[in-house]
Amino acid sequence: MNHTVTITWLDQPEDHDYPAAASYLNLIYADKTVTAIIDKLRKSAESQFKAKDIFRASGLSLLGVSNSHVERDTQKIRDGKKLSPLLLVRDENNSRVVIADGYHRLCAVYAFDEDALIPCKIV
Repeated sequence: MNHTVTITWLDQPEDHDYPAAASYLNLIYADKTVTAIIDKLRKSAESQFKAKDIFRASGLSLLGVSNSHVERDTQKIRDGKKLSPLLLVRDENNSRVVIADGYHRLCAVYAFDEDALIPCKIV
Protein backbone atom coordinates (compact mmCIF):
# COMPACT_ATOMS: atom_id res chain seq x y z
CA MET A 1 0.00 0.00 0.00
CA ASN A 2 1.23 3.45 -0.88
CA HIS A 3 0.85 5.91 1.99
CA THR A 4 2.87 8.67 0.28
CA VAL A 5 -0.07 9.87 -1.81
CA THR A 6 -2.53 12.34 -0.33
CA ILE A 7 -6.14 11.56 -1.17
CA THR A 8 -8.32 14.65 -1.35
CA TRP A 9 -12.10 14.90 -1.32
CA LEU A 10 -14.81 17.25 -2.49
CA ASP A 11 -16.95 18.77 0.26
CA GLN A 12 -20.13 17.28 -1.22
CA PRO A 13 -21.00 14.53 -3.69
CA GLU A 14 -21.22 15.71 -7.27
CA ASP A 15 -24.70 16.33 -8.70
CA HIS A 16 -24.46 13.34 -11.06
CA ASP A 17 -23.73 10.97 -8.14
CA TYR A 18 -27.33 11.02 -6.95
CA PRO A 19 -28.91 9.87 -10.26
CA ALA A 20 -26.16 7.23 -10.52
CA ALA A 21 -27.02 6.03 -7.03
CA ALA A 22 -30.73 5.98 -7.88
CA SER A 23 -30.06 3.93 -11.00
CA TYR A 24 -28.24 1.29 -8.96
CA LEU A 25 -30.69 1.34 -6.06
CA ASN A 26 -33.62 0.82 -8.48
CA LEU A 27 -32.25 -2.67 -9.03
CA ILE A 28 -32.67 -3.43 -5.33
CA TYR A 29 -35.58 -1.33 -4.08
CA ALA A 30 -38.94 -0.08 -5.36
CA ASP A 31 -39.09 3.38 -6.98
CA LYS A 32 -40.84 4.95 -3.99
CA THR A 33 -38.16 3.64 -1.63
CA VAL A 34 -35.36 4.86 -3.89
CA THR A 35 -36.86 8.35 -4.05
CA ALA A 36 -36.99 8.48 -0.25
CA ILE A 37 -33.42 7.18 0.09
CA ILE A 38 -32.01 9.73 -2.36
CA ASP A 39 -33.86 12.55 -0.60
CA LYS A 40 -32.41 11.43 2.75
CA LEU A 41 -28.91 11.11 1.26
CA ARG A 42 -29.06 14.66 -0.11
CA LYS A 43 -29.98 15.97 3.35
CA SER A 44 -27.67 13.79 5.43
CA ALA A 45 -24.53 15.02 7.12
CA GLU A 46 -21.13 13.70 6.17
CA SER A 47 -19.61 10.78 8.04
CA GLN A 48 -16.22 9.14 7.67
CA PHE A 49 -15.34 5.46 7.68
CA LYS A 50 -12.15 3.53 6.96
CA ALA A 51 -11.95 1.98 3.49
CA LYS A 52 -11.46 -1.51 4.92
CA ASP A 53 -14.53 -1.16 7.15
CA ILE A 54 -16.75 -0.09 4.24
CA PHE A 55 -15.62 -3.16 2.31
CA ARG A 56 -16.30 -5.44 5.25
CA ALA A 57 -19.76 -3.96 5.81
CA SER A 58 -20.67 -4.17 2.13
CA GLY A 59 -19.53 -7.74 1.59
CA LEU A 60 -18.24 -6.76 -1.87
CA SER A 61 -14.97 -7.85 -3.41
CA LEU A 62 -12.17 -5.45 -4.22
CA LEU A 63 -11.93 -4.63 -7.92
CA GLY A 64 -8.41 -4.62 -9.31
CA VAL A 65 -6.63 -1.60 -10.72
CA SER A 66 -7.07 -3.14 -14.18
CA ASN A 67 -10.76 -2.13 -14.03
CA SER A 68 -11.06 0.96 -16.23
CA HIS A 69 -13.13 2.91 -13.68
CA VAL A 70 -10.79 2.06 -10.81
CA GLU A 71 -7.84 2.98 -13.04
CA ARG A 72 -9.45 6.36 -13.80
CA ASP A 73 -10.00 7.08 -10.10
CA THR A 74 -6.48 5.88 -9.27
CA GLN A 75 -5.12 8.39 -11.78
CA LYS A 76 -7.25 11.15 -10.22
CA ILE A 77 -5.66 10.36 -6.86
CA ARG A 78 -2.15 10.45 -8.35
CA ASP A 79 -2.97 13.77 -10.07
CA GLY A 80 -4.19 15.28 -6.79
CA LYS A 81 -7.77 15.67 -8.03
CA LYS A 82 -10.53 15.60 -5.46
CA LEU A 83 -12.83 12.59 -5.29
CA SER A 84 -16.52 12.69 -4.58
CA PRO A 85 -17.70 11.27 -1.22
CA LEU A 86 -19.42 7.89 -1.26
CA LEU A 87 -23.18 7.42 -0.98
CA LEU A 88 -24.06 4.51 1.33
CA VAL A 89 -27.30 2.87 2.45
CA ARG A 90 -27.65 0.73 5.56
CA ASP A 91 -29.55 -2.39 4.57
CA GLU A 92 -30.51 -3.55 8.04
CA ASN A 93 -32.62 -6.44 6.71
CA ASN A 94 -29.51 -8.01 5.19
CA SER A 95 -26.97 -6.70 7.73
CA ARG A 96 -24.84 -4.93 5.16
CA VAL A 97 -24.08 -1.56 3.64
CA VAL A 98 -25.07 -0.91 0.05
CA ILE A 99 -22.58 1.25 -1.85
CA ALA A 100 -25.10 3.26 -3.84
CA ASP A 101 -22.36 5.32 -5.51
CA GLY A 102 -18.60 5.27 -5.20
CA TYR A 103 -17.60 1.59 -5.45
CA HIS A 104 -14.81 2.31 -7.95
CA ARG A 105 -13.53 5.24 -5.88
CA LEU A 106 -13.48 3.00 -2.81
CA CYS A 107 -11.44 0.36 -4.67
CA ALA A 108 -8.97 3.00 -5.88
CA VAL A 109 -8.53 4.47 -2.40
CA TYR A 110 -8.11 1.01 -0.84
CA ALA A 111 -5.20 0.32 -3.21
CA PHE A 112 -3.36 3.28 -1.68
CA ASP A 113 -4.41 2.95 1.96
CA GLU A 114 -6.92 0.52 3.43
CA ASP A 115 -7.05 2.65 6.60
CA ALA A 116 -7.89 5.86 4.71
CA LEU A 117 -10.89 7.70 6.10
CA ILE A 118 -13.45 8.13 3.37
CA PRO A 119 -16.11 10.83 3.55
CA CYS A 120 -19.57 9.41 3.02
CA LYS A 121 -23.21 10.23 3.23
CA ILE A 122 -25.02 7.31 4.81
CA VAL A 123 -28.67 6.63 5.57
